[in-house]
Amino acid sequence: MQPARALATRLLAIPYGYSPRRMIRTERLLLLPAAAPALLAALDGHGALSRALNASVPPSWPPEFLDEQALRWVKACLDTAPDEAAWWMYFVLLPCSSGSLTLIGTAGYKGPPVDGVVEVGYGIVSDQRRKGYASEATNALVAHAFADERVRLIIAETLPELVGSQGVLRVCGFSAAGAGSEPGVLRYERCREPRA
Repeated sequence: MQPARALATRLLAIPYGYSPRRMIRTERLLLLPAAAPALLAALDGHGALSRALNASVPPSWPPEFLDEQALRWVKACLDTAPDEAAWWMYFVLLPCSSGSLTLIGTAGYKGPPVDGVVEVGYGIVSDQRRKGYASEATNALVAHAFADERVRLIIAETLPELVGSQGVLRVCGFSAAGAGSEPGVLRYERCREPRA
């Protein structure tokens, strides 16, 4: 892992003008809140997205279930409530020893808390799976959400055939909670820990 000062210098070079303080950092990853310019760049292709994020974009991009409709939906949500950027999509970046960044997926929420509940989601590109990145990003989202006193419950939904996704949720302390919001979807939940 590169020294913190070199990493901070690298992050300040991200061109679309948000504060690095809004990022979520984990042991191995950086979760960068999606801003409208980067979402538009993602719609324009790998080269545009690479320039917008100042990161390499692998041929395996995008992760499964991240399509044009999803990107446009997130952009519309940010256009409506730009101050709520922390409650939408994050680009998941992997810092490399050379000081460069590689885009490996997305993670985030489906909006700010409603009645104490937020929903998380995640997707990692196929060639970076089974390395613990989805669990690491999800645990960071859980900690970030529970740092907000409004959040009492975090939910996630997945499909029965996505065994790896279910494993991520179990590793992150979620419990199966029955049927999801659509037919054939499974719901998982994690409650806020009671204070000691």
